[in-house]
Amino acid sequence: MHIIIVGAGIVGAATAYELAADGHQVTVVEQRGAAAEEASFGSSGLLAPSLLMPWAAPGLGGPLGRWPWSRDATLRLVRGAGMAGRRWRWRWSQAGRRPETAARLAALEGLGRYSLARTRELIHQLDVDLETSRGTLVLLRRPEDVERLQPALKVLRDAGVGLRDVDADTARLIEPGLSTDVPLAGAVHVPDGESGNCRLFAQILRHAAQERGAQFVFGAHVRALSASPPGVHVVGEAAPRQADAVVLCAGVASAALLRPLGRHLPLEAVHGYTVSAPVREDSHAPQGSVTDPLHRITITRQGQRVRVSGGAEIGHGNGSHHAPTLQTLYLALSGWFPGGALTSSPQVQVWRGARPTLTDGAPAIGASGVSGLWINTGHGACGWAQACGSARALADLIAQRTPAIDLQPFAPQRF
Repeated sequence: MHIIIVGAGIVGAATAYELAADGHQVTVVEQRGAAAEEASFGSSGLLAPSLLMPWAAPGLGGPLGRWPWSRDATLRLVRGAGMAGRRWRWRWSQAGRRPETAARLAALEGLGRYSLARTRELIHQLDVDLETSRGTLVLLRRPEDVERLQPALKVLRDAGVGLRDVDADTARLIEPGLSTDVPLAGAVHVPDGESGNCRLFAQILRHAAQERGAQFVFGAHVRALSASPPGVHVVGEAAPRQADAVVLCAGVASAALLRPLGRHLPLEAVHGYTVSAPVREDSHAPQGSVTDPLHRITITRQGQRVRVSGGAEIGHGNGSHHAPTLQTLYLALSGWFPGGALTSSPQVQVWRGARPTLTDGAPAIGASGVSGLWINTGHGACGWAQACGSARALADLIAQRTPAIDLQPFAPQRF
């Protein structure tokens, strides 16, 4: 079967690899000049456990803030948000209070666990080094901070994930570079947690898919999808591309492409920030991944770099960076791991990018309701953590096999 994939981020690249490995003729069209140039470019790097990522799902973490336009709001509205952004933010806040929240978190945990296993399997098969590090430490400044994480911790424990409640001294044994000056009541340690280089793996998957016959077409701007029979058409180049099926992995652009076909996804670009800096002194830098739930910040080790991630904004903001958010990231990095990173180096990379997020925090994976059109998008902050699992499961669905994981909680028709 000839299948066109729209989008070459980590989700699109993983989907291309799985479909090509199944023997399909695969063509990937991407508007940028290379794979993983948008949301996947500056991923936090945290692979697992995905439920402990800031903004993994509504209902996790602290309140969003009363005034969404203020500099102190955790989920800020910036220029370009408009009424659509306000509605989306309200729907996100309400989703965390609904009775189905626990079931949704359990489904997301299952997808994250399945995806981690598939990611590790592919790393082994392809024999690659992704600058991975093991172990995740959730830092608790105050004893009551654990309350913010209780929904996620309960789901993880119910699923059999190994979690250890440790005191401050033990946390500093696990991460020797942790500052002794910052107040620390304790931590939650996940020995099986993992982080890695998302963009690097997307590039590796692209080449592995090409070795299996997939074609990647870059600089191709898709303007529309046509469901006119026979097959599905991708419109935007000099001549429409026709295929037996199309898989939409276009991130934020997915909603606009679906709308003319009568399919509506409440998808929003939630912009986040990352700062990546070279390691200054190994013993002072993080050895694994660390999250600060109070400030919704993640710090990961990626080879000889340290990456700190945080912030959440709705709206384009004219592409400008929010100085207080960046200041918070720099302070978190130097505060938790003093002397661990060269933040004054010319090699420091500051990035602001959009995470395509649905109002309930879960991705859309499966049949679109339009014949021949499939969806694998809306993974939000967890795209790296869910990519390989969602790609394998969707490939099984397209092949009319029963996926190893239940995709019903992620069906696009739930909206």
